[in-house]
Amino acid sequence: MSTTSLPAPDRSPRLREALLAAAFTADGLLDLLGAPAYAALARSETVPALRATRGDSPLDTLVRLFLLQRPVPYERARTALPLAECVEDGWVIREGDEVRATVDVRPYSGPEGQDWFIVSDLGCAVGGAGGIGSHEEGVVLGVGGASSTLAGITVRTPVASALDVGAGSGIQALYASQHATRVTATDLNPRALVFTRLTLALSGAAPADLREGSLFEPVGTETYDLIVSNPPFVISPGARLTYRDGGMGGDDLCRTLVQQAGDRLNDGGYAHFLANWQHVDGEEWQDRLRSWVPRGCDAWIVQREMQDITQYAELWLRDSGDHRTDPAQYAARYDAWLDEFEARKTKGVGFGWITLRKSESTAENPSIVIEEWPHPVEQPLGEAVEAHFARQDYLRTHDDAALLADHFTLAPEVMQEQVGLPGAEDPEHVVLRQNRGMRRATKVDAVGAGFAGVCDGTLPAGRILDAIAQLMNEDPVLLRDRTPQAIRLLVGEGFLEPAGQA
Repeated sequence: MSTTSLPAPDRSPRLREALLAAAFTADGLLDLLGAPAYAALARSETVPALRATRGDSPLDTLVRLFLLQRPVPYERARTALPLAECVEDGWVIREGDEVRATVDVRPYSGPEGQDWFIVSDLGCAVGGAGGIGSHEEGVVLGVGGASSTLAGITVRTPVASALDVGAGSGIQALYASQHATRVTATDLNPRALVFTRLTLALSGAAPADLREGSLFEPVGTETYDLIVSNPPFVISPGARLTYRDGGMGGDDLCRTLVQQAGDRLNDGGYAHFLANWQHVDGEEWQDRLRSWVPRGCDAWIVQREMQDITQYAELWLRDSGDHRTDPAQYAARYDAWLDEFEARKTKGVGFGWITLRKSESTAENPSIVIEEWPHPVEQPLGEAVEAHFARQDYLRTHDDAALLADHFTLAPEVMQEQVGLPGAEDPEHVVLRQNRGMRRATKVDAVGAGFAGVCDGTLPAGRILDAIAQLMNEDPVLLRDRTPQAIRLLVGEGFLEPAGQA
């Protein structure tokens, strides 16, 4: 698919002004469509939105034109847009007495309520009116759940330089432009770079340095303070669709991306990825991922989901619309996926987040945390990610004696739950639960519950344990010996905070 038919961003400020004047924004859409029709769009159902836009206001016109991708009367379009410029620049095409859009333009609310617009190919806004199925090589998708997840887990501290690998429609580069002095965006697909440029321009963001090529090839040995990537991570037989299929065998693309990121990060910098990985017979998936972590980096890897090979193949066959093709062709493609997995001894595929932090000072003793957490979390998680690595630094530099000498506070979002039979004098167990961030829950014994309950930063941990030992008629020396491991768990998972860091 060529780039010659795509719009030019040169006069996008005029178009942006028109979209904002008509309230073609995330909030404006919700007001116009109402919650049910707005939610239906996320399920690729357009009928409620079509019914809600039967009026002739500029907003009705823009929703039908750019979001629902229906032709609209020329005269109505002229009241909503600087139409001559939009036709000349290629945003719309005139066909007799009607005009139609050449691209999908989707309102998106930024992290501080900014009015952004994500530009993608017609019919390829993930979770939007056009659905997600596409057989065409080189199409560029809009914003989907994966894009929003990656944006949410990214640490957003101000940085000098940021790199978006596999920019697609430009949403990660757009986020990075809000806190990075310089943004570089790369993609193997030249169309994606055009769409990134359109998204940045129409959203009123600074332009990025756009480079064509695979993975880190376009940036050579340059280094960055932040790297983000929502790569084509799908493990598939071949590379039929650029937007999702990596073109390398198995999970090699994700492995290569993660392993090579260490050399492109400045000390203290973060790299965030979404990825798929194989669960292979005879191999622990955690060991597989641990081998991906580059030297000089700490890592936090969270598996959010694991599918067996049949579920996985069916998901991505539906994604490309193959389930609507000839049944024999569908069966042949399904067979090819299973052949691929059988050859690689793959029994399942994991999906999740990989975060690296460059830390040259801890190269000999890196913190590598790999866990499974399929439960709901509260986005955005960028601050929680940063806090995780700060806690790992603390635990790495404090032995048990230092731990017992330190002061702790209970994290403000933690609640205690007692679980047991109704009317029982004592609970069967006590659960500490976080109401923010990762929303973790952990069982604790009576000592752990008592310790957490009195951690307000005033007494050192050892003094608290001594008091608990006296109340419970336990040997204080034995209690001091066995409790630091539990304290480390509570600190490591964010239930307790060192008083100096709270």
